[in-house]
Amino acid sequence: MAKVLEDIKGRLQTPFTNAPFTDFSKEENKRAQEEAIAQVRSELGQTYPLIIGGKKIIGEKTFASVNPSQPDQVIGHFTSATVEQANEAVKVAAETFESWKHVPAEERASYLFAAADLMRQRRFYFNAWMIFEVGKSWVEADGDTAEAIDFLEYYAREMLRLAGDQPVTPLPGEENKLVYIPLGVGAVIPPWNFPNAIMVGMTSASFVAGNTVVLKPASTSPAIAYQFMRLLEEVGLPAGVVNFLTGSGSVVGDTLVDNPSVRYISFTGSRDVGLRIYERASKTPKGQRWLKRTILEMGGKDGIVVDETADLDAAATAIVASAFGFQGQKCSAGSRAIVVEQVYDKVLEKVVEKTKTLTMGDVTQPTTYMGPVVDENAMKKILEYIELGKQEGRLVTGGKHQGPGYFIEPTIFADVAPEARISLEEIFGPVLAFIKAKDFDEALDIANNTEYGLTGSLFSNDEQRLERASEEFHVGNLYFNRKCTGAMVGGHPFGGFNMSGTDSKAGGPDYLLLFTQAKSISKKK
Repeated sequence: MAKVLEDIKGRLQTPFTNAPFTDFSKEENKRAQEEAIAQVRSELGQTYPLIIGGKKIIGEKTFASVNPSQPDQVIGHFTSATVEQANEAVKVAAETFESWKHVPAEERASYLFAAADLMRQRRFYFNAWMIFEVGKSWVEADGDTAEAIDFLEYYAREMLRLAGDQPVTPLPGEENKLVYIPLGVGAVIPPWNFPNAIMVGMTSASFVAGNTVVLKPASTSPAIAYQFMRLLEEVGLPAGVVNFLTGSGSVVGDTLVDNPSVRYISFTGSRDVGLRIYERASKTPKGQRWLKRTILEMGGKDGIVVDETADLDAAATAIVASAFGFQGQKCSAGSRAIVVEQVYDKVLEKVVEKTKTLTMGDVTQPTTYMGPVVDENAMKKILEYIELGKQEGRLVTGGKHQGPGYFIEPTIFADVAPEARISLEEIFGPVLAFIKAKDFDEALDIANNTEYGLTGSLFSNDEQRLERASEEFHVGNLYFNRKCTGAMVGGHPFGGFNMSGTDSKAGGPDYLLLFTQAKSISKKK
């Protein structure tokens, strides 16, 4: 423990800073990523176990994770956990919690610091898994890994802060303190679109706070989560602190949510699944001694507003990056461009021009900007929305599928009504709706007309409008004169309002409070 404290003291002498993004124009970085891609390619097709209490279990029934760029290429075969195995994982996590909750915060944080160090060393390797398993470009994959490193570093430091003395009002004749204690067993259900960053963030926040975890990754990105489990084992995290279950949400997910020994559910994903979890978690079955906490991030329908005072070139660049980065498969994606009529045609022309320069194809190549959407179901859903868009707007570019993978061209619809379905519903693909507003007032009204409230952006050089948007643009992450994607840990605590979730702020000073409970202790002198 003395060495742990010494290492932490040395680390805290340097303030938290975000991991820099990799410059792939440098030949050594390009070569390192190419070598990692070759290494991962040689490891494809293996069979992976469940991990319960450190035991690796291969089940009779398996499913395949496939490469969305080449659906006939199997990334790996994964065990489909049964209801019994899901309940066993909760039981083991509950037993482990009885010892893990007593481990000092400094020791818990040390596992995160060690994991961050290892991930830095294997950054290109983690990137490569995302390039193959979910079709991320080099830049998108690298940003994902950088964010995972940031979460590990940031939450370790945050736990040390929460474990320190907390300010309470002194009272005569008493010694008073406030401490943060863990909740218990958490079901962590991360998404496939940030399969490293969000998965790592949700999991590490859980166990650094003193909880134990049953991690159920998305079925389209289990290989990346397994690599993190390997890393945790290597840094010496005790068996049973994080347990790994793969399988269908309707079997494994529901079992975890319903289990009375589960204290909280941390979920990132679609609105419909989030609401289903919220409803199921509200039940109090016999033997359950608490109200289950839900930490839900459920998506968005995010808009970029452009007024007549804006830098139109900068706005167009940001719109394209926000709409089509990682094929629009981000809850923060700017899927609506809301432009005042004075500059509407100019902005539309610039965005279409920039969109037509985007490269789509083989994401193992460094120059490719866009890859495939994640799977066949996503492709079919997006193509259905594109057909709907042809009725609700004017197709100005894109709109087609290109095979054999799940590739969809970056698609723009112009002259879309504010109440159109493609203006209000989350599509989660490379589809952008252009909406004309008569003036700034109407543009702001349109920006707020969805049931979501995650991210938004305003391009304007009018200080009064920026100030007004600060108060009236109802989103959890608001950006001025920049894109609405790319939140940075620590600088942009991330999470939205309304149907975007339960107002959690990942990567911010409030986040770990969601995984703890405050206990007031008073002693009479």
